[in-house]
Amino acid sequence: MNLGKVAVLMGGKSAEREVSLKSGQAVTVALQSQGIDATGLDVKSLEDIQAVAQHYDRAFIALHGRWGEDGVVQAILEDLGVPYTGSGMAASAVAMDKLRTKWMWLGAGLPTPKFVWVSEREPLDIESFSISFPVIVKPSHEGSSIGMRKVINKTELVEAVAFAQQYDSEILIEQWITGREYTVGVLSNKTLPLIELETTHDFYDFAAKYQSNETQYICPCELDSVTRQKIESLVLQAFHIVGAKGWGRVDLMLDEAGQPWLIELNTVPGMTDHSLVPMAAKVAGLTFEQLVVEILQTAK
Repeated sequence: MNLGKVAVLMGGKSAEREVSLKSGQAVTVALQSQGIDATGLDVKSLEDIQAVAQHYDRAFIALHGRWGEDGVVQAILEDLGVPYTGSGMAASAVAMDKLRTKWMWLGAGLPTPKFVWVSEREPLDIESFSISFPVIVKPSHEGSSIGMRKVINKTELVEAVAFAQQYDSEILIEQWITGREYTVGVLSNKTLPLIELETTHDFYDFAAKYQSNETQYICPCELDSVTRQKIESLVLQAFHIVGAKGWGRVDLMLDEAGQPWLIELNTVPGMTDHSLVPMAAKVAGLTFEQLVVEILQTAK
């Protein structure tokens, strides 16, 4: 494989910096083990990205969160003519914004839980709040479940919105879906095996993702073929409607009536020892090393 010199971009300056460093280190080691000239770079500025263009032939983006996953770094790399992994500038920006991703899905007729938008221009109107409890409160532009809370009454809602506003000026208040939680990786326009998530927490939060040893990942999951195919088709629609490409991961809920509900799209999923895309790839017969090489080969 003549892939030239590869810069693995990690770290960054978002709230997900520590997770990104772990992802980037794992990717760098895996690429090196396959004989690829890869170097891990902790990038935090425009100058750091400009240096990539001077010394490397392509970039593997392992940045999570704002600046690295929201289209900014992608735009810089495009302007510099450096091929990179994952989605382009526009799709990255949309997918990082939970609110606008949901608007796009709704516009295409795809199922996503009903929600209320809170911002500086649209403050929380607790008296007219009409979504039935419980709900989940999310910063619109954060990942790794940072700043999220499940709430069961209006008092808790006010507190949760204030907490989320520490991370973002735009807040999403979403209808809680009772049911089973799934995540589906996408690689080269195909879905990876579905993973069902089971946690002792209220939801698959930061601790359940990165700290808990009690979280269960069921893959292959116990779904009938009709439901599985329905979910896989929905995931690919959700992925392509946003304009995503290369690889990513779609999270969804399956309610008690068997209806799937789209939750969010990740364009640079985690690549740590707790991460979901490598887990699904393994079930599909791909080692971690094979996975990162295939992702790198999608760089354009």
